[in-house]
Amino acid sequence: METVLSPSHSRAISNHPNLSFFRDQAKISSSNQKICKSSKKFVSSSCEFSEPTSQNGFCRRDIILLGFTASVATVFPVEGSGADEELKMAPIVDDLNAYSYLIPLEMPSKKFFFKWVESRKPERYSSAAPLSPNARLRIVSERVDFIDNLILSITIGPPNPIFLKSEDKTTWEAKDVADSVLSDKSALRVTSSQRMAESSVLDAHTSEIDGEPYWYYEYLVRKSPTKTVQDSNIFRHYVAASVERDGFLYTLNASTLNKQWDMMGPVLEKTVASFRLLPPTENYVPPYKDPWRFW
Repeated sequence: METVLSPSHSRAISNHPNLSFFRDQAKISSSNQKICKSSKKFVSSSCEFSEPTSQNGFCRRDIILLGFTASVATVFPVEGSGADEELKMAPIVDDLNAYSYLIPLEMPSKKFFFKWVESRKPERYSSAAPLSPNARLRIVSERVDFIDNLILSITIGPPNPIFLKSEDKTTWEAKDVADSVLSDKSALRVTSSQRMAESSVLDAHTSEIDGEPYWYYEYLVRKSPTKTVQDSNIFRHYVAASVERDGFLYTLNASTLNKQWDMMGPVLEKTVASFRLLPPTENYVPPYKDPWRFW
C-alpha cells in the first residue's frame, strides 16, 4: 500500500521558493512550446500543477530515491509510445547549480514504474567528477534506473574553442555545440577526434527560450554500456539539451539502450525538453568560483 505525503510535507512543497517556476511553465504560450524548429521532437508540455494527493502525490519511497528538492507530480501525454499513453513526472531542482528538469515516475496505463536511484548528489563544479583526463567536462548530478538501464546526468564544462570559435553564443549551431560537448566526453586518453568517432549525432536543432538559446541533439555511442553485452550492434541512445551561462555549457543527457528506444525515447525526449536554467539563489555556486576547492 502506498504512503502519501503528510500535510506538513505538502505545505513544505507548496511553499518551496522555486515552485512558482513550474506553475509559470503551465502558462507558456503556444509559440514557445515548439522547441524544435525542423521537427516535432522535444516539444514542451504544459499542465496545471496541483497539491499532492493520494492520486497524484509521491510515496515516501519516491522522495528517498529521487532526493527531491521540490516535488509536485503531474501527468503528461507521451507521443509515439502508444495511444492515450500518459506519463507521470515531477520536477527536480538543483539550487546549487541553478537548474531544473522533470523526471519520469510512472506510465500509469502500462503500470510501469521508474526505479530511480540518485547515484551522484548535486555538487559544485570544482569538486565534481571529470569525464576526461583534461577535467573540462564534469558530472555534477546523476540519476540511474539500473533495472531499466536508464541514465539522467547533468554535466558542466567550458565550450571547446575548436568547434565554438565565436564568443557570441547566438551564432552557435546546435551540431557544433554537440561536437563541443562530445569531444570532452570520454574517460580514455585519446584525441578529441577519436572521442567524437565513438559517437554519431543523429539530429541537432536550436530553440530560443526566455531569450536564451537552447541546443538539442540526439546521438548514439558506439560502445557497449556493459561488459556482459558483446553485440556490436547494441548502442547507447542519447538525447541531450545544452545551454550556456557564465562561460560554461550546462547539459542534461538522457540515455537508454538503443533496443529500448521505441518505448523509452519519447519519455526521455520529454525529460530533456523540460530542462531549464533557473534564476540563481544565494545557494548558487558558479562553475568558475574557487576552482581549487574539491569538497
